[in-house]
Amino acid sequence: MKYILIFFISAASLFGQVKADDVKSFTLKNGMKIFVLEDSSIPNANMYFFYKVGSRNEHIGITGISHFFEHMMFNGAKKYGPKEFDRVMEANGGSNNAYTSENITAYTDWFPSSSIETMFDLEADRIAHLNFDPKMIESERGVILSERSTGLENNPLEQLWQETQATAFIAHSYQWPVIGWESDIKNWTKEDLENYFHTYYAPNNCVLVISGDVKFNEVKKLAEKYFEPISAGPKPRSVHTIEPEQTGEKRLFVKRDVPTPYIMITYHVPQSGSEDYYALDLLNSMLSEGESSRLYNSIVDNQQLALEVGSMYPEAFDPTLFYFYGIANDGVTAAQLEKAILDEVDKIIKDGINENELQKVKNQKLMGFYRTTETINGMSNTIGTYELFFGDYKKMFSAPEDYKKVTAEEIKNVATKYFTKQNRTVGILNTEEAQ
Repeated sequence: MKYILIFFISAASLFGQVKADDVKSFTLKNGMKIFVLEDSSIPNANMYFFYKVGSRNEHIGITGISHFFEHMMFNGAKKYGPKEFDRVMEANGGSNNAYTSENITAYTDWFPSSSIETMFDLEADRIAHLNFDPKMIESERGVILSERSTGLENNPLEQLWQETQATAFIAHSYQWPVIGWESDIKNWTKEDLENYFHTYYAPNNCVLVISGDVKFNEVKKLAEKYFEPISAGPKPRSVHTIEPEQTGEKRLFVKRDVPTPYIMITYHVPQSGSEDYYALDLLNSMLSEGESSRLYNSIVDNQQLALEVGSMYPEAFDPTLFYFYGIANDGVTAAQLEKAILDEVDKIIKDGINENELQKVKNQKLMGFYRTTETINGMSNTIGTYELFFGDYKKMFSAPEDYKKVTAEEIKNVATKYFTKQNRTVGILNTEEAQ
């Protein structure tokens, strides 16, 4: 217990370097919310644009359109034409990246703080004046279709994930893949794209986080100059669909020529920020984080039933899925691997976990959390994540205590509550279906 106490004291001291009040915020007249964290330890800065749009905001006919804009946003606007965004950014010492999920689309820029006004100019241009040139649309449509087919061809697990997700959900828009269905990608119209962009890429649907060697007053002045003139968009329609309770196990088989079977098992679980979130997140880490985790230690090391095994509990605005997955070893059947994974689940439901195991995974989780927040990039991402998924960025500062308070009994309770047969969907991908 002495080691554990020292850990929490040192962790608290580390995180204590940044306090909730160090993060300042303001909202522009057009509704864009901006957070600023001043940190002059290095002469660099970071900007994260979180647009509250992902595949959950789509509908049949336009699936994949959120991911499309992750590509289009780099293909030119009014002031900075095709390929100019990256060229100008790199000429000013900067770099960038972007990602799309079921829930959000995020863009991030890293740059020397001396280039901050150029970064505001670049971003304002593509938010206000993105180019919808038909030739560029068709070019990117082809890129995405190729990306989709290549991803499925190269990764059987991605194919199984896509089809299991589509089976587990019957009502909610989490049922389709972020990249979209092929027939939809081929048929988006220019009007579809423009309507979607002006609704979801409006300033009032964006949270901006800036961390690093910046000053709050300078950021506010630049934001008012470059972003405030951009008009607010219509309020996006809320996603109000509630996935019905699953009342029986679902099973699916995906036929594909593979050397060994692939398996995926999912359970419906609550969204990020729910009362069970921290217990489920720790349970996920306990099951699959590192080679000493329960799944890896038992199924890969000891029983040698799988080449790869793991679990995942993604961030989500709405109730989501807790995933288990595995790739069978040579000579191992899908049924054997499925049983091995479910046996590990049943052990937690039946026997619970011991305090040492819980403390170990808490330490791992907290150290990962602190490592992330040691960088300006990690701070920006974490501030935005907590603001969007947990309703308030300040909750990131109470997260260490929230993890610390989770008991072994709570871990057992969430496993018992959610990992039931009737709440389960099992997907198997293999060359032949077992008889």
